[in-house]
Amino acid sequence: MKTPDILKDLTCSIAVSGHEELLARRLKEIFMEFCEEVWIDKFYNVVGKMTASADENGYIDGRKMKVLVMAHMDEIGLMVKSIDEKGFIRITSVGGVDPKILPAHEVIIHGTRDIPGIIGAKPPHLLKPAEANKSIKIEDLAVDTGICAEELKKVVSIGDLITLDFEFTELKNGKFSAKTVDNRSGVTALIEIMKELTGIKHGADVYFVASTQEETHLTGAIISSYAIEPDVAIVIDACHGNMPDTSKEETYALGKGPAVGIGPVLDRKMSQTVINVAKDENIPYQIDVEPSDTGTEAWATQVSRAGIPTVLLSIPVRYMHTAVETVHVDDIKNTGRLAARFIARLTRNMEVI
Repeated sequence: MKTPDILKDLTCSIAVSGHEELLARRLKEIFMEFCEEVWIDKFYNVVGKMTASADENGYIDGRKMKVLVMAHMDEIGLMVKSIDEKGFIRITSVGGVDPKILPAHEVIIHGTRDIPGIIGAKPPHLLKPAEANKSIKIEDLAVDTGICAEELKKVVSIGDLITLDFEFTELKNGKFSAKTVDNRSGVTALIEIMKELTGIKHGADVYFVASTQEETHLTGAIISSYAIEPDVAIVIDACHGNMPDTSKEETYALGKGPAVGIGPVLDRKMSQTVINVAKDENIPYQIDVEPSDTGTEAWATQVSRAGIPTVLLSIPVRYMHTAVETVHVDDIKNTGRLAARFIARLTRNMEVI
């Protein structure tokens, strides 16, 4: 499959944090095309092992070096909190949903069967002066399905998932828009790395993980990094793409390559090696200054067990945590190229770690 086709396949799947089973099964099928071993753990993290090339060095204490490459597969979403006597569904969020994007949005309620709905918005004609400038709270919003309460309760229960409904859209000049580009673009990059490594000699056993529950508690990263116990880790996630009314200091250009993280949580020597590889291979890259914990799985990975040297590669994504997240396909491809060539160099030059 071509990169846009993989991205479309993954973004059209439903995997709200804590409910990743269906996407995990699909990813297992894809991983099996490239990895010698693939499994799904108790928390639905999908793990694929690609063994080292036989003629490359990469031994640590008499064993093959282990590299973890991880991107989270889960997405933000909504849950049914209550159903009132008129059949309106009150909602709560799973992960970082911004309430102001929700009014007038189409949604799908995942009950015993999928039901379409809309999140209503009070027309401006009916707004009182005090309401006009009031911030939107998620507890004030309701989903309208057109079904009466009695019938609705037969197919929808408290705690059922609700997802935003939006079609995968191809824009111009290599850009694509969809829900869950954060972080299905990162998972797509995992697959790009697998493709690249099939043609590159490398001395490490590489463990690819499509992790779960990043949007809520970093559960998948905590479990996977502990279980695999890698020597080094590469975390792939999204960063904020450039968009109107934002500064260059807080966003990154689409189509200019992945952003390489620099900061106290991230291994300085390894990050510099990633930059050196990008320069040597003519792969475009940007610098992402991360003075704190990065807000990604890099933090949970770095502090696992006795500590794991970690690198962060971020793919620029516009309009993050909306249903129209937008990415440039070249940034996904170049993330795959850069990570694969970094892995090859890492195992040839053990002084990097």
